[in-house]
Amino acid sequence: MEIKAHQIGNTKIAEVISDVIIINSAQDGLDLLGNIYYQGYDRVIIYEKNITPDFFDLKTKIAGDILQKFSNYRVKLAIIGDFKRYESKSFNDFMFESNKTSHINFVESLDEALEKLS
Repeated sequence: MEIKAHQIGNTKIAEVISDVIIINSAQDGLDLLGNIYYQGYDRVIIYEKNITPDFFDLKTKIAGDILQKFSNYRVKLAIIGDFKRYESKSFNDFMFESNKTSHINFVESLDEALEKLS
């Protein structure tokens, strides 16, 4: 796992880059949050491919648990991916509501993520 730093004005954004899944559980999400926060970031970008597919099935509660931690610690998060393939109405509603708060964002590109988090 690599952390690529983006600086926009006074805002430090951590882009998490990996070839493997790094979040398999809520605990993995909390560990990543702690690691990023310890390094002085309060905004994080992660890619859909680095998150277990179970995250996108709301019945597992992994998404809710992880995103609640990011909200509690006031660390903004953008998840980059192609979310059109998820046909679950509940997940699509979840993404829509998350994007409205601007604290958790589901986006399609790095540029969009940086814009949302800056």
